[in-house]
Amino acid sequence: MAEIVHDASTRSWLIRTAATSYALRLTEDDTPSHVYWGPALTTDQLADVLPSTKERWDAFNDPNEGLDELAADGGTRYWTPALQLRFADGTRALEWRHLSHDIDGGRLLVHFRDRHYPLRITLGYRVPAGTDVIERWTELTHDGPDGPIEVIRADSATWVVPPRPDYRVSHVTGRWAAESQLLREPVPHGETTFGSRRGITSHHANPWVMLDDGEATERHGEVYSAALAWSGSWRITTTRSSTGRLTVTGGFGQDGVVPRLAPGETLATPVFAGLYTDGGFGAASRAWHAYTLGHVLPHPGELRPVLYNSWEATGFDVTEAGQRELAEKAAALGVELFVMDDGWFGARDGDHAGLGDWHVNRDKFPDGLEPLVAEVHRLGMKFGLWVEPEMVNPDSELYRAHPDWVLHHPQRTRSELRRQLVLNFARPDVAEWAFDTLDALVGEHGIDFLKWDMNRPFSEAGWPGDGDQDRLWVEHTRAVYGIMDRLRAAHPGLRIEACSGGGGRIDLGVMARTDQVWTSDNTDALDRLVIQHGYGQVYPARAMSAWVTDDPNFVTRRSTPLRFRFHVAMAGVLGIGGDIVEWSEEDLGYAREQIALYKEIRPVVQHGTLHRLVPPATDGVSAVQYVADDGGRTVVFVFRQAAHFHTPERPIRLDGLDPSARYRDEDTGQVRHGAALLAHGLFPGLPDGDFASAVIRLAKL
Repeated sequence: MAEIVHDASTRSWLIRTAATSYALRLTEDDTPSHVYWGPALTTDQLADVLPSTKERWDAFNDPNEGLDELAADGGTRYWTPALQLRFADGTRALEWRHLSHDIDGGRLLVHFRDRHYPLRITLGYRVPAGTDVIERWTELTHDGPDGPIEVIRADSATWVVPPRPDYRVSHVTGRWAAESQLLREPVPHGETTFGSRRGITSHHANPWVMLDDGEATERHGEVYSAALAWSGSWRITTTRSSTGRLTVTGGFGQDGVVPRLAPGETLATPVFAGLYTDGGFGAASRAWHAYTLGHVLPHPGELRPVLYNSWEATGFDVTEAGQRELAEKAAALGVELFVMDDGWFGARDGDHAGLGDWHVNRDKFPDGLEPLVAEVHRLGMKFGLWVEPEMVNPDSELYRAHPDWVLHHPQRTRSELRRQLVLNFARPDVAEWAFDTLDALVGEHGIDFLKWDMNRPFSEAGWPGDGDQDRLWVEHTRAVYGIMDRLRAAHPGLRIEACSGGGGRIDLGVMARTDQVWTSDNTDALDRLVIQHGYGQVYPARAMSAWVTDDPNFVTRRSTPLRFRFHVAMAGVLGIGGDIVEWSEEDLGYAREQIALYKEIRPVVQHGTLHRLVPPATDGVSAVQYVADDGGRTVVFVFRQAAHFHTPERPIRLDGLDPSARYRDEDTGQVRHGAALLAHGLFPGLPDGDFASAVIRLAKL
């Protein structure tokens, strides 16, 4: 349990997590100011880091600049603002007045009010039990009688990183079919903003950063990291001054979008969580994974099933007979969840029509979905369905009936991407229609699983007739959350996968409502090594969908062995996405063997701790290792991407083992000492040639 202590004499608060400490205080003018973030300190030790003298400053340099707990626009501080407001009379500066605080177990709320205007501000802090993660958020309440307050920027938190000789930032970048590519680079001086203006998390960036002094490795060094739990537009800004001060501020929103706070309204920001670790990037990742498993995912203790998805086999050419044939093949392989993808509804024979008309296409399913669902259940599998609730085709019954339901501006073109428009879920009537439609679909057909897709970003994000159109950017995402929450409450057995044209909606916000996420539309095994490497920096394998698909790959046209494709996918939540009706008996037999193997190692992969032994590269060898929570078993995946110059095989050093124990190879029976595996490693015994792979299982004796 976290400990939170208030010291009235210094007007400070100390938050102690399982292994770290965080502190803030009030300055003489009641401004909340950062004090400390790092290794654990006691209240007595904290006194040594509290400011004792007033620093010198001149007309251009406020010594407190960059130390604000939530950097507000106003006064003589010109740091990147986390909070920018415009009151009814045009005033923009904020002046803090402290009111009170509340401490409830691992939660701290510090309450403020503007000194003149009708605005209350609450800074929230929470430490989930057993973690070093500090969740932070901000609440703004208009408590006056009249005049809206414009919210130009309202970040969830400002994180102040301790002074270091240098700084490096780790983050991911990418695009469709190339998500989650990890970058580590020096933090530039000035402001650097990462974000999305697309209304979704995006393929192009992801809302987290890690900061170190430039010398941290996978196993060693201090790492300061922060992750935002939000699935709409977002921004995270690092600010580095010439004096060496560094902050990270982040939250929902984007430049130019200015919602208004009406009298009596409260705006609560999403959680922007922070984490300090000493143990390199590997320790940081494992701490984020433990937090996500323990406090974010709805059913973290479950084992995610092996699924089959019909998309690559059929595309839009969906028929009941074809789906039955695929289901029979999938069940014979040992698949546990059969998912029918796009093409089952409305006038859906291509991407040009049908979105929004979520009724069964009777030409394809004359008796509805019930016979297919019953057959899938009879075969011992659960039944899943692809949906894209936030979208509509102009060629649809829904759009013809409700053209005003989409995001649009008067006198502006309604831009189409993938021949579709975005429904305005910020409208209560649209959100209620979506819930009612999905609720009936799941309930009437016995659906066990929804693949919730979202295949295009916002454009013309207007809401004609609404007095505060800009609020739709936030309210749309909150409506998505609300619908998912209501569906899960109404159907406790329902499980959901988040998808957005691949990995365009992966974040801690959507993970709190879903059971797994679709990592990328790119299933090329070699590319997936890079994508999965970046994904795993913050998010756990337990939620990472990974498919084995046909050869050559439809994105890259690259051919890789079935063994290599299986082993890459088995490092996450295994799925099959190829046209298995056309697979040879030899390939089907191998698939059965590998699915059986995956089920045997699945508890270790999905619930164990991840150790990145060798990162992926364009060639060479890479390796990842999973260790069971009790340390009793470990699974190692090793991949050779390309063979060069008859290079002899080198040992792979393992991690996370007991050096005093011995470990037996479950395939060969060979017994090795933990100390030797840690210090020297093991030879993986890779096959010859390119795209070679191996799975090694070790049991502690």
